[in-house]
Amino acid sequence: MRAVLCREWGGPENLRVEETPPPDPGPGQVRIAVHAAGVNFADTLIISGKYQVKPDFPFSPGLEIAGVVDATGTEESRFKPGDRVMAVLDYGGFAEQAVADEERVFAIPDIMDFEAAAAFPVAYGTSHVALRRRAALAAGETLLVHGAAGGVGLTAVEIGKLLQARVIATARGAEKLARAGEYGAEALIDYGEEDVRARVLEITDGRGADVIFDPVGGDIFDASRRCIAFEGRLLVIGFASGRIPEVPANHPLVKNYAVVGTYWGSYLQNNPAVIRESFDELLRWYAEGRLRPHISHALPLDQVGTALELLKSRKSTGKVVLITEDG
Repeated sequence: MRAVLCREWGGPENLRVEETPPPDPGPGQVRIAVHAAGVNFADTLIISGKYQVKPDFPFSPGLEIAGVVDATGTEESRFKPGDRVMAVLDYGGFAEQAVADEERVFAIPDIMDFEAAAAFPVAYGTSHVALRRRAALAAGETLLVHGAAGGVGLTAVEIGKLLQARVIATARGAEKLARAGEYGAEALIDYGEEDVRARVLEITDGRGADVIFDPVGGDIFDASRRCIAFEGRLLVIGFASGRIPEVPANHPLVKNYAVVGTYWGSYLQNNPAVIRESFDELLRWYAEGRLRPHISHALPLDQVGTALELLKSRKSTGKVVLITEDG
């Protein structure tokens, strides 16, 4: 099979597509013929040795895939060859075949194509667990989403709207803001041109945002602390800006707000039932036509370097996916 291989820490330019033996599924695992794989910012970290998971060389990056089951590790498997599925991996998804633990494999609706399925797990899973479970976002509340045209941010806008919140979106540039508007944002802020704190307070008549979804960090996080409502929840999703901010402990005390960490991947180890329940609702919404994953770029496997650079340079909106020849 063909696979993207990382043989040393570095950037996307070091990756190569090579022939390698297909993996064999062990007990409790299935092998999937990959049709499409989602590309995530974490993939740029894992190949540079900056991610919490550091595989032995050589390895394939890739955290989420969609395709068809072609082998099972045990006869008692919940899946059978031919089943259409999506799956979450620690790594190994940028390949024509990949092995996944059964508890991380999910059947997909008949109407869902493989590109949409590959773009689905991490982005929608993160936003749904963050807003539904960690923040308990309620109808009528104001949700502020930073990086609102990105892979995770755009799904937060979409889910926030489904949960009947008033959504304010921030992004850099008119094109990205327009995309957030298409997905339900009622107010738009260009953080390259506008003062985020001042605009949020203006839009909310001085009250601030009840829930703030922040995958950016850095200066955006600092501004968020200054425009959050009484009893607000500031969701820490990631640090795309590159700077991990710090919080003076007296600030959430005096303003009565919560800083809420949300690392979606930890539920896979610590409470996988949360992931299953989340996907049950998300996939039902998709089957009902209430979710529409946005994929700005779908590229062949051998253009993996281009795909990762699109994320690093923030030239994509929504998701980027890689497709195999079968896809």
